[in-house]
Amino acid sequence: MRRPQRKPRVLVTKMGLDGHNRGALVVAHGLRQAGLEVIYTGLRQRPSAVARAAIQESVDVIGISSMVGAHLSVVKKLMAELRALNAPEIHIILGGIVPEEDYEPLRAAGVSRIFPTGTAIERIVEYIYSIEEGAYVDT
Repeated sequence: MRRPQRKPRVLVTKMGLDGHNRGALVVAHGLRQAGLEVIYTGLRQRPSAVARAAIQESVDVIGISSMVGAHLSVVKKLMAELRALNAPEIHIILGGIVPEEDYEPLRAAGVSRIFPTGTAIERIVEYIYSIEEGAYVDT
């Protein structure tokens, strides 16, 4: 895969009361090792703070790690914040424990890709680079 000239910028976040951050840290580290620029917000972030940070950091992608089942609620709130700040073009990806029955509502809410637990970092990196190249691949 051809890599763009500019490194993609990814904000990795844990929103709401989700205190399980090991997976987010592993993904953030893996993305950095693959050459992406990564901003990690830490635990228990509010959607409004994530949206502001994403804009301030000029990120291309917001990666949400979810382990407690509040993913649909936080995605809807985050998308509303991004729209209010005129930044709905920032891509949202989601990883973690996400039941398959939530995939379609999450996509309808604005998530461009869902990565279940155990997804290889390389697949996440490939997808992020495909966004940067304009090839929106959903495999």
